[in-house]
Amino acid sequence: MKFRKGKEQSGLFDLIERMEELSSRVGPLDKLNEQIDFENFREKLLEILDYGDHEKGGRPPWDPVLMLKVLIIQRYYNLSEEETEFQILDRFSFQRFLGLSVGDGVPDKNTIWDFKQRLGPKGMKSLFELFVDLLAENGLVGKGGKIVDASFVDAPRRRVAAEKLDELSPKARSHVDGDARWAKKGKETHFGYKNHAKCDVASKFVETFAVTSAEVHDSNVLEELLDDNDQYLYADSAYKSAQNDELLRDRKIENMIHQKGYRNRPLTRFQKKINRLKSKARCRVEHIFGFQANSLGADWIRTIGLERAEFQIGLSNLVYNLCRYGQLGAVKK
Repeated sequence: MKFRKGKEQSGLFDLIERMEELSSRVGPLDKLNEQIDFENFREKLLEILDYGDHEKGGRPPWDPVLMLKVLIIQRYYNLSEEETEFQILDRFSFQRFLGLSVGDGVPDKNTIWDFKQRLGPKGMKSLFELFVDLLAENGLVGKGGKIVDASFVDAPRRRVAAEKLDELSPKARSHVDGDARWAKKGKETHFGYKNHAKCDVASKFVETFAVTSAEVHDSNVLEELLDDNDQYLYADSAYKSAQNDELLRDRKIENMIHQKGYRNRPLTRFQKKINRLKSKARCRVEHIFGFQANSLGADWIRTIGLERAEFQIGLSNLVYNLCRYGQLGAVKK
């Protein structure tokens, strides 16, 4: 019996036919390209990267907008630098997203790493804030209800006590994360960092964020996340404290933080009912962290050190906002 294995010989027209067929199928990256004008990031990227004048000689750098798209691919599919390089070479959908053809060169793993190092956590935060400003201009975020919460982001676990870190050789020390910390929540133990985020109740866009080591309590970062546009704030009972209540009063922000029960003073039936009503709005922030963990694999990172953690978590928040923008079906401007 003979079996079909495809054509024995194929030519240029077969390749063109295959690419046309693939182009007709719209994937998640195609939707981002259709709905987001990435040229909005160019001016800010050039300002941050400060490449200078390369006309006098030397190899010109890769286009910064293309490199930003490479980082989006890497974060969206949770790839290493080496795997990102290979997948761009291997997948037509990645090449189409980047505006490359089969015969074009692609950034190698070292170029991707160097671009991330040059951009840095401050640069990534600037890009994140630029996109939030664009969202505000389109009326997708603004004054009104906000939610704050925090999520653990695990890092590679160390097997060295903190007091013995200085005894390690420089090479061994480079593989141990001295900035990450241990934390326990219920029966879960985490080693790494926290993504403290504030989002818009209506649109579920992340408006701002802060990154700390894992042991920092959620409520200690609240003031850093607030701004003058916030009218009322939802949060779970971890944020309930006299200090935060006073902070919200001073900022004239309506306090929608969950009431907290104590051993000798449990919540009344009325307080429990009010908490359930607040939860209908507050739970929307869980959709953000759920997407980041389940779709992006962003609940853990490969990197070591606070600066790189800030970069990776900032990139996760930016990619989430880009994907959320695509989900809402907004059109490119």
